Amino acid sequence: ANALKRLGVGEGDRVGVFLPMSPEAAVATLAAGRIGAIYTPCFSGYGAQAVASRLQDCEAKVLITADGFQRRGQVVKMKETADEAAALSPSVKHVLVYKRLGREIPWTAGRDQWWQDLIAGESDQCPALPVEADRPCLLIYTSGTTGRPKGAVLTHGGFLIKCAHDFGYLMDVGPGDRLFWLTDLGWLMGPMLITAGLFHGGTAVLFEGVQDYPKADRLWALVERHEVTVMGMSPTAVRALMPHGAEHVHAHELSSLRLIGSTGEPWNPEPYRWLFENAGKARLPIINYTGGTEISGGILGCFPIAPIKPCSFAGPIPGMAAECFGEDGKPVRGQVGELVVKAPWPGMTQGFWKDPQRYEETYWSRWPGVWVHGDWAFVDEDGFWFIQGRSDDTLKIAGKRLGPAEVESVLVGHPAVAEAGVVGVPHAVKGEAIVCFVVLRRDSAPSEPLRAELAERVAKQMGKALKPERVLFVRDLPKTRSAKVMRRVIRATYLGNEPGDLSSLENPAALKAITEAH
Repeated sequence: ANALKRLGVGEGDRVGVFLPMSPEAAVATLAAGRIGAIYTPCFSGYGAQAVASRLQDCEAKVLITADGFQRRGQVVKMKETADEAAALSPSVKHVLVYKRLGREIPWTAGRDQWWQDLIAGESDQCPALPVEADRPCLLIYTSGTTGRPKGAVLTHGGFLIKCAHDFGYLMDVGPGDRLFWLTDLGWLMGPMLITAGLFHGGTAVLFEGVQDYPKADRLWALVERHEVTVMGMSPTAVRALMPHGAEHVHAHELSSLRLIGSTGEPWNPEPYRWLFENAGKARLPIINYTGGTEISGGILGCFPIAPIKPCSFAGPIPGMAAECFGEDGKPVRGQVGELVVKAPWPGMTQGFWKDPQRYEETYWSRWPGVWVHGDWAFVDEDGFWFIQGRSDDTLKIAGKRLGPAEVESVLVGHPAVAEAGVVGVPHAVKGEAIVCFVVLRRDSAPSEPLRAELAERVAKQMGKALKPERVLFVRDLPKTRSAKVMRRVIRATYLGNEPGDLSSLENPAALKAITEAH
């Protein structure tokens, strides 16, 4: 914090943070907040253009990065990426470099400074700058369907309160807990992990790299070694772990675990059951949690003291006036509707950075005074809530509206299928037809009988009208770095259209896999 002040960073200045999930990432974000600056985290795997677009939009004065880090045995050259981004961002006057690997890197004299050298000799005391609760502390970008990313402005008071509230009531985090989430600083759960863990007097466990490298049991070894008490991950991460086998879970002592969190996307029943039975020993609650960057946390969740139905949410989080609206703007039950919030809440974004019109059009334009979140929701006969995917991913087949997650769950339930992505494409008769992109397990191979079997499986479980038009086998599905399947990108690529913003795409090679699907 003192070093940033010496570089001329003050209240309201923006600081880009492009670091791996390391202790320095936490230090950088906390230091910026302490002096009243606004930090802008970037995913550790972003390319130069993605980092530059964020630095340009927020006009960052300083960029904090590292010389690199290891991912699946390969060096990620963060400094080179940071150099390209800074060259495209005239506002960046200083680049601070944390020596993570000690590798040879390019250097720009007068602009670049080593983290360790800059803080040497600085006082370890830095009084916090008092600011109004509604002053921005965090500017975090989310991908837009088209055009540039959206910069959500979160505030000192709102973000802190929402983090503390959600992790206290839903995740039961308290003094002495060791909180771990498989995430990145560039996804909201990264800043939430740091903020909530420290607020509640716990320890935030940060994780660099991937969950199954260099060994398939890396995640479970981490839980055992650090005696993690609360662990969180996405359903996609669980699906990636399943092929390695449950024996890697059972090889480790996981008795410290008392709760498992999940966020990022809808569950499929099989991965949910696998996690519950193996990591959870069929006794630990899985706390399903969904919300968004602009929320500062969650809208729906589960609670350790309340009944839990697999793959569901118990209901709205306290303080969130959530509802499921039909097309007429009235509450619906037993059918898919729009997830909305009918009243303000602590932590809600102040808007999009320098773009109030886009913010209003995105969330407030459909029904007066109602936040339309962009997710499809479903409330069953027992009052449990389910998220069916993004509303812009919705399928409407012969007049029936459904979320792609329903069809994907049917496909993933087949023993040969590891992952599935389902999209709707134009159809002359039905309006839309279903096309399924399927990633098979390692011990399974594509075949015409399997293709037919999967199509019939969907028709049998979902109805004949919903039988897929095509089932295509692919090597991979395009995902964000927060592990969400990018269905809009699948659909656009398949149809030969412009896919829009790809800055959060983790695996660009998956686009070629879609074009080569067979």
